[in-house]
Amino acid sequence: MDIDTRMLRYLAVVCEEGQLTAAAARLGVSQPTLTKQIRALELQLGVELFVRSRAGMVPTAAGSELAARARGLLERWEEALRATRWAAAGGELRVGFEGSTINLVSRAAVEDFARRMPGWRLRMRQNSWFDESSGLASGELDLALWHAPEEVGERYAHVALGAEERWAVLAADHRLAGRRVLDADELWDEPFVAIPLEAGLWRDYWLGAPERGARPARIGAVAHSADEWLAAVACGQGIGFAPQSIERLSARADVVCRPVRGLAPSRVGLYWLQGRPLTPAMAAFAESCRLHLEVQFRAAGGGRSPATTLGRVPAQGSRNSTPGPARSAAQTSANGEG
Repeated sequence: MDIDTRMLRYLAVVCEEGQLTAAAARLGVSQPTLTKQIRALELQLGVELFVRSRAGMVPTAAGSELAARARGLLERWEEALRATRWAAAGGELRVGFEGSTINLVSRAAVEDFARRMPGWRLRMRQNSWFDESSGLASGELDLALWHAPEEVGERYAHVALGAEERWAVLAADHRLAGRRVLDADELWDEPFVAIPLEAGLWRDYWLGAPERGARPARIGAVAHSADEWLAAVACGQGIGFAPQSIERLSARADVVCRPVRGLAPSRVGLYWLQGRPLTPAMAAFAESCRLHLEVQFRAAGGGRSPATTLGRVPAQGSRNSTPGPARSAAQTSANGEG
């Protein structure tokens, strides 16, 4: 008997959520579609998997048993897919980037990588806001170039490249647009343009975590791409936080970017899955970025930064502290130490 892995995933999520509405939202399908698929699985197996009531969906003994085993099967299937994609990517390095970080990768970095890895192709792909790992977990990407909070460095192996302040982005006619510097505490009650819930920790981070604390965020709009996000800000649907480099990369006259006191800077780095070996191509690209990435505050030992901030990496919560020693890509291990 052949069972579609998609059906097993549906079963596992319905068991975890206990109701079809929440499960359908999490899976990104309609409730009628999910209901139909669960029923089709029951018919195929010839057993009842759930007891249905107005309160929700309770798995039967058979449903609980299958769900418990399905989770392990799905995990092993995902591992097989990752290994397959890694093997198929021979000769090609796949790197994900945020809407703003691609502009930090200079031609010099790409040409340096080509010299280090003759014959290799570099494929750059914009990160999806609907996948917290940006394609690392599925094996679709080898590396992700992120502006990240420090906690991400504990979850992923990485090479630290520098840091950039988080700035506020506002419509040009916003009441605070005329100020040169803003304070984080005066922004928490403003409506924000958010990224999707599926972005996970990234949504919270760009809404001002951890500095926001327990204050709820007012969501003026939800954007699904970087261009959509910037357009929503320009139209006055809300404000947002973005890396400082957005100021020099956005030519729009209908938005302004302002420094914010009270926000810790983002850590700029290349990230990959814990436990995955650092391949020569990954190490070569990391070293090329370390030497040539045009980041605001360069990690010690790096190459190019704006002249006004060269060689200075702010500590968490500080705007003027000097950096400690940084390690090159070859010195950064794949166990998450960055």
